[in-house]
Amino acid sequence: METKTQTIVIGAGPAGLTAAYELAQKTAHSVSVFEASPDIGGIAKTVRHNGNRIDIGGHRFFSKNDSIMQWWNNVMPLQGAPSIDDILLHNNKELVSGGPDPEKTDRVMLLRRRVSRIYYLKKFFDYPVSLKPETLRNMGFSKTMKAGFGYLRACLCKRKENSLEDFYINRFGKPLYKMFFENYTEKVWGVHPSKLGADWGSQRVKGLSLTAIVKDIVTKPFKKRSVDQKEVETSLIEQFIYPKYGPGHLWETVADDVRKKGGEVYTACPVKKINVQGRKVVSVVVEDENGQREAPCDYLLSSMPLKDLIAALSGIDIDGEVKEIAANLPYRDFITVGLLLDKLLIKNKTKLKTWNGLIPDTWIYVQEPDVKVGRLQVFNNWSPYMVNDFKDKVWIGMEYFCNEGDDLWNMQDEAFIAFAVDELAKIGIIDKKDVRDAVRIKVKKAYPSYFGTYYQLDKVTGFLNGIDNLYCIGRNGQHRYNNMDHSMLTAIEAVKHITGESNDKSAIWQVNTEQEYHERKSK
Repeated sequence: METKTQTIVIGAGPAGLTAAYELAQKTAHSVSVFEASPDIGGIAKTVRHNGNRIDIGGHRFFSKNDSIMQWWNNVMPLQGAPSIDDILLHNNKELVSGGPDPEKTDRVMLLRRRVSRIYYLKKFFDYPVSLKPETLRNMGFSKTMKAGFGYLRACLCKRKENSLEDFYINRFGKPLYKMFFENYTEKVWGVHPSKLGADWGSQRVKGLSLTAIVKDIVTKPFKKRSVDQKEVETSLIEQFIYPKYGPGHLWETVADDVRKKGGEVYTACPVKKINVQGRKVVSVVVEDENGQREAPCDYLLSSMPLKDLIAALSGIDIDGEVKEIAANLPYRDFITVGLLLDKLLIKNKTKLKTWNGLIPDTWIYVQEPDVKVGRLQVFNNWSPYMVNDFKDKVWIGMEYFCNEGDDLWNMQDEAFIAFAVDELAKIGIIDKKDVRDAVRIKVKKAYPSYFGTYYQLDKVTGFLNGIDNLYCIGRNGQHRYNNMDHSMLTAIEAVKHITGESNDKSAIWQVNTEQEYHERKSK
């Protein structure tokens, strides 16, 4: 019998499972995935609680890369004509005309309407900030004038972009930055925007600016709206696809497909040591309920945090500076509180039709400076199948950003939930007596941060690239705050290199560094 190439993948998140799925199609390859946690999906997992489901962080399935959109469709089809005008409102369950009926199948994507707004001064503002009359009324004459002149000044006097603060001021002007970006960014990262690299803005909001928003307003009436929104800045898209039971539903399906094709996916099975001989990884040591065992490999794809990867390497000399840089790479940790409510106090005053007058938002960015909550998700609006009783109950997620070991992280669950409920009541979003159920979920290393030793990351990546059969993929695998589609693309590029379809290993690290790469490559 022909000996198969043994490939090990560390991590069962989007990057790891994409790599495993691609390799499982190749008859000459045998693939094993080792996931440290008991869950599938990484940060894109779906958490179940008393019949309701939580999406950790909110995952819109949208990409400007055709291959990724097709990849998702191959796993969970969205059929029919995907136009907003073709969506039928059926008991608040948005179905696509001509597509599969979610009532009859689980393996299906829904077409969702994206509404994200900012909650500031106990009023709603569009996100990104629009120039609608409502926005100007909510800001008031004085703030509107300051914002206008501030933007003009920013257009005439560009700052050198040494920080994220410079990045935002150049695109929106200082008054708008102060109102809508400064406090929120510090709430998310725990660091003032002046201390964060402009790299973050370059990756996450590349084409977003006040100019882009004005252009979108002017040209929108002349555009045909469809699921294909390549020409639209990602922050301005109006719709996206979404798995019936949340993002974890798709990644659990991918894991099942990998197993069906002969691959192995192990959970609660962390990699404890990576053995290197010469310039190659030869095996990994994993730990499960039966103890530790060694698994040999010809290739290793890693989506584990870089600081943990460096610490796990054995049999290779690692420069002390590389060790120190990796050990001190900064991360931001994450807490979600799921709340089941009879109702929200805030009402739908938009023109968008919703079930029982519920607000239409998927996300709400909380800009109020006197609370620590950063964002709210309304799971009824992501998918009604996320909520056990979507007609009579509202299921929301409160998102907090923290550091492992700080006061928020160390607070007991019951005390934290009471704290969170008090915050929402304080800013007028809920009445505490309407809370029917609650759960708290903590996630370590949710967001790689762009400060500290991040600026010496090239020394770590240079060292790792010297290990011939090691491939770093995904958000934590590259310490890069990628969207889900970009994490998947790093995996796809790695598989191409392993199978000989590409001879450029550097392409793995180029994903989401060149705007041309992911916005135009598919054309």
